[in-house]
Amino acid sequence: MLLSEAINLRIKELLEQNNLSVYKLSYRAGISNSIISDFKRGKVKEPTISSIIHICEGFNIELKDFFDSPYFKDVEAIDRFEKLG
Repeated sequence: MLLSEAINLRIKELLEQNNLSVYKLSYRAGISNSIISDFKRGKVKEPTISSIIHICEGFNIELKDFFDSPYFKDVEAIDRFEKLG
């Protein structure tokens, strides 16, 4: 699974667990809801750590807790050659 897919699944999971909408999370995280929506739609292929940290703040969890999920067990980064083409 690609990292972007794992992040997408983790955000969806945490939204459901915390009974939050994208709008409410974006407000709590202090970032645009379009950033979170882009993660959920898979439009962001290489999310920044900064964005993920803000999302963690919105969920009131630490970064280590965000990545403490089976989704990240065998993740792969986007292929550098794929980015060039």
